[in-house]
Amino acid sequence: MKLFLPQKTLEEWSTTEKADLQDGKLVVAEGKATHGVTPAVHFVKLVSGVDQSQLVGRVKTMAQLDTLGCEHMMDSVILGEAAYEVTPGYVADVAPPAAAATPGKPGDKKKATSPEADLLAAFILDKL
Repeated sequence: MKLFLPQKTLEEWSTTEKADLQDGKLVVAEGKATHGVTPAVHFVKLVSGVDQSQLVGRVKTMAQLDTLGCEHMMDSVILGEAAYEVTPGYVADVAPPAAAATPGKPGDKKKATSPEADLLAAFILDKL
């Protein structure tokens, strides 16, 4: 499972020693869980031009921006004639949830998350 974490949020977590980026990984202080991260941006709004690529509301990694031919600087991305406001941050790779059978319903599947995924999700929801 992939989660977008804004840079500002990660800076707050680092300041309060709740989590930190170390060697390309997000280290959550509680439980010492680590998750791989990739620099990325969240497209917040179209500032000018036409959103032909339908990027508003999406998250793209830096490699994806390069592939698209985007120019990125701080909180802006330009693609062709379109200019976007973006939120810089990271995509965190969280272990995918394991599927478990639902009691009382044979054949039905219920998603069960790993302790690390639960911890990170709770931490993020608490802070956003």
